[in-house]
Amino acid sequence: MFTGIVEALGTVRQIKRGAQSARIRIDAAAIMNDVHLGDSIAVNGICLTVVAFDGRGFEADVMAETLRRTSLAQVKPGTAVNVERAMRADGRFGGHLVSGHIDGVGTIRKQTQVDIAVLTEIACEAELLKYMIPQGSVAIDGISLTIVDVRSDGFQISLIPHTGQMTTLGFKKAGDLVNLEVDVLAKYIERLLATGRGNKVTPAATSETKAASTLTRAFLMENGY
Repeated sequence: MFTGIVEALGTVRQIKRGAQSARIRIDAAAIMNDVHLGDSIAVNGICLTVVAFDGRGFEADVMAETLRRTSLAQVKPGTAVNVERAMRADGRFGGHLVSGHIDGVGTIRKQTQVDIAVLTEIACEAELLKYMIPQGSVAIDGISLTIVDVRSDGFQISLIPHTGQMTTLGFKKAGDLVNLEVDVLAKYIERLLATGRGNKVTPAATSETKAASTLTRAFLMENGY
């Protein structure tokens, strides 16, 4: 589990591509003081497992599914990436719950300077937008950000100078791809509502069972909302 607070900018040093998967080497000396074999590290929001490391950086295997579903397939040696080690139980929780499992890829559509911030519009699939609300949270390339507005074909976030300086979003431009992870709590709520509110275990939710959700005004009032 991660918080979406990027610890450092790493640099892709090497990519060894196999038939479908790949092994990636990332230099990130700033975080290597507390890294071990088997640790989870988020790279642009993608949870990867450390399979080798030294004082300068680490290596991780990237499965074919990850390459297919994320923007990681486009990185090359020299590419900067956001890195965050897994959250410590006794650490400060500065962002929101981030699992490191990417839900989809968005495209930066427009960037507008508004005072000191950069209002950024991101296009994405409608399937992801149902989990977003204004002032809600979303992870973009592993960065915990607050949603400003939700549109029919995308959403907006406001990028403050500090975030721009400390993460890859500071030098992204219109047309660039970004990894998106919606708020996992929204997905849990949808799952619970779709499978009913009884005590017995019910089958996994499908597109058909979702339509039979028990979410009503009376149900929400009964449960304290």
